[in-house]
Amino acid sequence: MVPYLGKEPSGTILINKQERFLYYVEDAGRAIRFGIAVGRDGQRWSGEAIVGRRAKWPTWTPTANMRRRNPSLPQRVPGGPNNPLGARALYLYRNGQDTLYRIHGTNEPWTIGKAASSGCIRMLNEHIFELYGTVRNGARVIVL
Repeated sequence: MVPYLGKEPSGTILINKQERFLYYVEDAGRAIRFGIAVGRDGQRWSGEAIVGRRAKWPTWTPTANMRRRNPSLPQRVPGGPNNPLGARALYLYRNGQDTLYRIHGTNEPWTIGKAASSGCIRMLNEHIFELYGTVRNGARVIVL
């Protein structure tokens, strides 16, 4: 729990890629801060989105760009402990369309605090459990 003096309302997710922290804004000038991994150089994004859907033990389907960069990637990985999306995922949408970016758990906890992903925001599985249980569909996400 950390002080939060910004103007975003309770329930907003604020991601600071430079700091490598995700803030979940709560009432009374407080936020919960989580360490994250961010996208590698050239694979980062900024802007606003909303949580369009949430999934437990999500299936991972690498994007076409990911498969072009690494043709050995599988077509699909079902949910479970070997899945790169970890235990939970929040799917980010803009204008009703899936951005293909996620806030998700990871089976590679050593990547937290690093630029390690293909653009998604990674969290420890125990942290995504907490965020998943709190955040609702439609929550605003701001990525700085």
